Amino acid sequence: MALGSTIAGTWYPGTESEIRALAKKWETACGEASSGEKPNVLVLPHAGWAYSGETAWTAVRTVRGAKFRRVVILAPSHRAWIENRLVAPESDAVSTPLGEIKIDRDWLDRLALIAPVARNDRVHSAEHSAQIEYPLLQLALGNGFTIVPLVMGSFGQDQMGMCARALARLMDAETLLAISSDFTHYGDDFSYTPFGKSGGEDIRRKVAASDDEAFQLIAKGDADSFAAFIKRTGATICGHVPIELALRAFPKGASIVRQKYATSSDGGGDYSRFVCYVAATGCVKWKGETGAVLSADDRAYLLRIARASMEKAVRNGMRRGAGIDVSDAPKSTRAKMGAFVTLNDKTTGALRGCIGEIMPMRPLVEAVAARAVDSALGDPRFSPVSERELGGIRVEVSALTPPKRVASWRDIVLGRDGMTLEKNGCFAVFLPQVAPEQGWDLPTTLSYLSQKAGLSPDAWRDGATFETFQAEVFHE
Repeated sequence: MALGSTIAGTWYPGTESEIRALAKKWETACGEASSGEKPNVLVLPHAGWAYSGETAWTAVRTVRGAKFRRVVILAPSHRAWIENRLVAPESDAVSTPLGEIKIDRDWLDRLALIAPVARNDRVHSAEHSAQIEYPLLQLALGNGFTIVPLVMGSFGQDQMGMCARALARLMDAETLLAISSDFTHYGDDFSYTPFGKSGGEDIRRKVAASDDEAFQLIAKGDADSFAAFIKRTGATICGHVPIELALRAFPKGASIVRQKYATSSDGGGDYSRFVCYVAATGCVKWKGETGAVLSADDRAYLLRIARASMEKAVRNGMRRGAGIDVSDAPKSTRAKMGAFVTLNDKTTGALRGCIGEIMPMRPLVEAVAARAVDSALGDPRFSPVSERELGGIRVEVSALTPPKRVASWRDIVLGRDGMTLEKNGCFAVFLPQVAPEQGWDLPTTLSYLSQKAGLSPDAWRDGATFETFQAEVFHE
């Protein structure tokens, strides 16, 4: 099912012919496009096209004809309160008068394993900041790409870092990143009039200078200075959170180039109330996912073994996966590694069982086969999985690196590290995906980890020892 546009016909034209006719006018007004390397990052305004469409097109047209497999959109929330989460649609596609764009569910599922992601169609239906970009991207790229629209509100420091690391890990040469943001909103309506209320050209110059100061920090990829600028000036750049998130995800050496700057009042000259728009492009060399030792075929094999072991044990009522042939196991799955198998309800996402082993004691394939059975039949938190439930369960495997002692809890990186806590003979473990799934910051995560170990919520603060490990996480 596709999530239909709620702004077609108002924020932008409601028919394909009108959209394409307007794009031709923009093209004429913009003049000849420069040639060269296609950018893989766009900064785009998100006001109605009557105000910001031409400005946005100066950046969007630079990717015309590029062969991007997907577009990830980072957009601010204007109507829903969102904290420490990225919100994606529940639907499988979005639609505009130019056609449907499928949502990249696989990419989104991988993101959800390492960052806090919620799915909510109502948020996206009410929010224009992502929707306004869809037909612009279709004009430039056709309909052969998938999309991952992510709407966000505020973040704590830990969660912001977690999301930035997740984004950096999954971005690749086939992915275009679009950051949706208007710049300064000036006037009483926006509670922002630092340069007076007279509405003259002098205000426009001062606002432009402020926006330029902000943009120069963006152009240099300086996330810390940009965040400090927003805090110090109170600048009403509505997409400052998506911008900061992108900057924190960029590898060193990234740079952004401005294509155009305009305001909503440039045609009328009344600068007592106006909104500013920036269109920009960038070329970023993403490092992509690193440290993977299992190929796609290896992962698929392990998932098949996990399911086969679980189903045989459940049907036979046995607490062992005897009889599952692993003689054809790929070489990399025979290496000794720790592993957890997690079972979730396909419909609700609720946990149905999770058991594993942290230390690399036996071949990975054997650990997966055994722990799949244990998760189905031996997790003391749940009743055993029944045969009628098998079709409604999703299997997830976490293949672990060996745990390493860290000097302090401060060395734990959320979204990257799994963690163990040990104190006074009590022990507990969280997989790397636990904090992202819950949207916790590090202190909250450690409080729950302490309670899981049977300790007080603050026990982690003094006298506890910690180990960390990483995981390759994949699911059906």
